[in-house]
Amino acid sequence: MATSEMSFWDHLDVLRQVLFRVLGVWLVLAVGYFIAMPYLFDQVILAPCHNDFIFYQLLRDVGAYFNLSGDFFTQTFSVKLININLAAPFFIHMSTAFWMSVVTATPYLFYELWKFVSPALYPNERKGVKKALCLGSVMFFIGVAVGYFMVYPLTLRFLSSYQLSIAIENQISLNSYIDNFMMLVLCLGLAFELPLVTWLLSLLGIVHKDLLKKYRRHAIVLLVILAAVITPTGDPFTLTIVAIPLYLLYEFSIRMVKSKPTT
Repeated sequence: MATSEMSFWDHLDVLRQVLFRVLGVWLVLAVGYFIAMPYLFDQVILAPCHNDFIFYQLLRDVGAYFNLSGDFFTQTFSVKLININLAAPFFIHMSTAFWMSVVTATPYLFYELWKFVSPALYPNERKGVKKALCLGSVMFFIGVAVGYFMVYPLTLRFLSSYQLSIAIENQISLNSYIDNFMMLVLCLGLAFELPLVTWLLSLLGIVHKDLLKKYRRHAIVLLVILAAVITPTGDPFTLTIVAIPLYLLYEFSIRMVKSKPTT
């Protein structure tokens, strides 16, 4: 009977085709985002600069419902950016289009990865890997959404209104805004893969529920360090805003994995 097994070079050729398709999708998306960037910049990326942003409206609604009079729930907020670098708008236009294409192409990347590895898996393994890739896509976009709708607006609102002295006027540059925006949103998307990574490690027998509970305090320290690495500003407020979701993800990971099997 003829064998259907592929040689090393056959696998390499298939991988090359996968890479070309992924790069092709990224390129098409990047060109599309580059063309639409003026609209996207005003309506999406700069949206947290305006008082009518959905998260600020939510804070005002919560304040009105519970009769909260603090500035955090009643303050009118807006930020005007300045540009001090001649070439910054052009390069930011290009880099933002590229990173947005990377983010939105993530499900297709996972799909191509699934097509590449699935023929080599047993039926029960295919089910687990397919579940993992689907979960990874969902968790990544949840992380991006949390970063965009909550973490970054809170960070921007706190830092832009923080005043060291009345003699100092806060003026936020375009470069600073974009660097913080991209870093927080993308890193939170990656950080939300923590439950998936933990679940995969548990399938390999490397971690289990009891182990995660035992080293919870050590994990908190590591998560705070990770939050400090993620946050580009390094201020305690932003660090706390990032560290709390990471800790909640760790607790979620504990509930996802199984206990150590008894012998």
